[in-house]
Amino acid sequence: MTSRIYINGNNNIVAGRNIVINNGKVIVDGKDVTPEAKVITITVDGNIESLKADACYQINVSGNTGNIHTQSGDVKCGNVGGSISTMSGDVECGSINGSVSTMSGDVSHR
Repeated sequence: MTSRIYINGNNNIVAGRNIVINNGKVIVDGKDVTPEAKVITITVDGNIESLKADACYQINVSGNTGNIHTQSGDVKCGNVGGSISTMSGDVECGSINGSVSTMSGDVSHR
């Protein structure tokens, strides 16, 4: 099942399962949905299989995650089935079945 994905609060974004943010481009399931704004916040209403971001302000996932990898940006999500890693950012999540790491930030889980 795909989830609704919102970028910078935009309610007209596509549904999808995989997100890549690279060099300022936002790609959802192979489709370019890059916003004009320089600061990027990703909100996923549901579960997500994978999300890779070189840089974003914040990633919010209301459901469970497979893998999330970002060089900078905070991550808030439900249960973690795979791994979450961020070089610079805080991670707040549910139960962790894989691994969660940050080089510069805090990890908290409920």
